[in-house]
Amino acid sequence: MRKLTASAYKEVVLLTRDLGGLAVLFLMPLLLVITITLIQDSSFKTIKQNKIPIVLVDNDRGEVSQTILENLRSSKMFKLAESTDEQEVQQQVQNGQYQLAIVIPKNLSSDLNQKVSDNVNGILAQFGAIEDSIPTTIKTVESKEVKLYFDPATQFSFRNSIKSGIDQMVSKIETQSIYKAFQEQITDDPTEKIFDTEPFITFTEIVPNAEEDALIPNSTQHNIPAWTLFAIFFIILPLSINMVNEKNQGTFVRLRMHPVSYAIVLGGKALVFLVVSLIQFTLMLLVGIYLFPLLGLPQLDVSDRLPLLFLVAFFVGLAAVGLGLLVGTIAKSQEQSAPFGATLVVILAAIGGVWVPVFAMPKFMQTLSGLSPMNWGLSAFYDVFLRNVPLKELVPEITLLLLFFVVTTALAIAYYNKKNAV
Repeated sequence: MRKLTASAYKEVVLLTRDLGGLAVLFLMPLLLVITITLIQDSSFKTIKQNKIPIVLVDNDRGEVSQTILENLRSSKMFKLAESTDEQEVQQQVQNGQYQLAIVIPKNLSSDLNQKVSDNVNGILAQFGAIEDSIPTTIKTVESKEVKLYFDPATQFSFRNSIKSGIDQMVSKIETQSIYKAFQEQITDDPTEKIFDTEPFITFTEIVPNAEEDALIPNSTQHNIPAWTLFAIFFIILPLSINMVNEKNQGTFVRLRMHPVSYAIVLGGKALVFLVVSLIQFTLMLLVGIYLFPLLGLPQLDVSDRLPLLFLVAFFVGLAAVGLGLLVGTIAKSQEQSAPFGATLVVILAAIGGVWVPVFAMPKFMQTLSGLSPMNWGLSAFYDVFLRNVPLKELVPEITLLLLFFVVTTALAIAYYNKKNAV
């Protein structure tokens, strides 16, 4: 313990002498998470609160267009405007004033009723259910086209969801028209209800153990875990550079002249930088709890979660330290350790789901993301922040992080011993 303490004290002295390095370790991650959250907050609010501006051009002025108009007005998703000039709204959508324009063609309602009526008469005539004097020949009615003008910047998923919604509305109107036509032919009493037009199958969205406001994570809940993880793993750079400097300055040579194993040297570094990672995590939490509300951002809720959060941060810090020790042991110069370490962190963050959610990745990348320690740490953080799981549910992730630390540290020691074997 005395040797380990002395090794750790040496690392503390080196860190405190480098004020610029300390600023990079503690201040830059805070500026990063504040900047990213401020930028993304409006996007998250758009998803949860803001309505999408759309415009409707009603050339039909009939029953169908009125039903579509009422459905759009009752929706909490859209901010609806109306116009009569198709060319004008096309230009407005192109300029980004509206994200969508819906153009309903002329005579949509009348032609739909005519087509339904002809089809019903034809069916009933086959069964002899109508008088011979009623013409049963089906007239050709041209199909109608509802035009949808989309802002070029809208996402493909948004376009598909809108087209699906409009198609469902029109299909429901067609079905009700068919029922109505049959009823007019079968019964003389228009008030008599012989068909139930209400949908038989409905859908209910249920998220277990979640309140309505927690169904979609806000910008703070998304960014604090993700960028905390990124910041913790970025200690690979100062740690590996520290080790390379000791090699180039001859410190390692002097250490080898003392009865101190390489494991003790690495243990001192691991202890100090693990504390650094926990301090980083604490600062991130404080920013989310106290500073974000002052900036108009959602406050981070950590009630009853602090023990589990620090437990996850501890094992994430171990994994980051282990990787830093391995990079620092293998690298021979700062020109090797700094670019390689930075690039490695970015790659691990990219495939680990820090920037792009894993479910949005291609199948191959989803499989590959399971190899990133950042993915294990991010899953554990989300389990605590968003799912409020108990400790036993975190065991798989923290076990992987611990094994990652053990394996990378063992590889660093084995590489050093092999290289310096007498």
